[in-house]
Amino acid sequence: MQNIYDARQKGKLIFLLISVLLVGGVLYVSNDLVEDLSIEERKKMEIWAEATRELASDKTEMSMELILKVIQSNTSIPAIIVDDTGEINQYLNLNLPETDTEKYLQEKLEQLKSKSNLIEINLGDGEKQYLYYDDSILLKRLSLYPYVQLGVMVLFVLIVYFALISTKKAEQNKVWVGLSKETAHQLGTPISSLMAWMDLLESSGVDPSLLSDMNKDVNRLSVIAERFSKIGSKPEMELIYVNEVLENATEYMRRRVSDKVLITTHLPSDAEGAMVCLSLFEWVIENLCKNAVDAMNGEGRIDVYMTSEKQQIYIDIKDTGKGIARKISKRFLIRGIRPRNGVGDLDLLWQNVL
Repeated sequence: MQNIYDARQKGKLIFLLISVLLVGGVLYVSNDLVEDLSIEERKKMEIWAEATRELASDKTEMSMELILKVIQSNTSIPAIIVDDTGEINQYLNLNLPETDTEKYLQEKLEQLKSKSNLIEINLGDGEKQYLYYDDSILLKRLSLYPYVQLGVMVLFVLIVYFALISTKKAEQNKVWVGLSKETAHQLGTPISSLMAWMDLLESSGVDPSLLSDMNKDVNRLSVIAERFSKIGSKPEMELIYVNEVLENATEYMRRRVSDKVLITTHLPSDAEGAMVCLSLFEWVIENLCKNAVDAMNGEGRIDVYMTSEKQQIYIDIKDTGKGIARKISKRFLIRGIRPRNGVGDLDLLWQNVL
């Protein structure tokens, strides 16, 4: 059975395919329009060249008024007429500068010669003129328009695509948050039952030392359920003494790791306060210690250091494991605590572990 994410993935592919087809269609139509307009402009210039030839001829049978009307009708297409020697006889629709006019005309002529827009005017008796013309402003704008339109459409497609990706990630995050909260809710009932059984065992005269460890595990399970319930929610900050939290977290880990793993704390005698989310902070310390135990293959030493300097608290957890590969060491974080108004505030510090 196809899941919703596979269906949406196909939907995105179809959307991209349709977008590509639309962009291709627009480019094809626009280029076809530009080509047609270019052909029309050439026909117009051929008529203009014929009118110029008739105007220079002594034996024209055309109406002079019509010839002048045809010549004067060209108000948008830049053109230069030269004779057999290459000397400029006439130019039109050019924005001449106030100075160096001749230089500008020669440069413009060389520019027009590099194009294929050339019409030969046969004046008779072996005399010829050559008409070089450029595309009109309208044609140039239409030539650029497909690429501008392509850029806009590509930008639109990218925005929609990234919006779809963001929506998918947001929905996945909501699913994970929902699963976490549902897990915490489902754990609540058995945890309550375990607490009731603990009370029953205590009233039955079971060894209190055994019940103490069992009670700690039940409380830890309750803390884990609370952590799951807080996923996706804004952490609730509270004032804690970091020394005590580190001592409690490491003591909990000592009871649950091999006797071959020695966990030692190096904490200052003065208590340091900080505003942190207690459950998440304990979670971080526990995970660091568990990862250290896994790296040592169940045998070695873990040292937890806590130092303060310039109103900052640093927590270093060192182990005798094989270490982290240098190519991925820069991805890791070390937690630091920055006091604010006499109370520490938890921050993240990027630092190379090795």
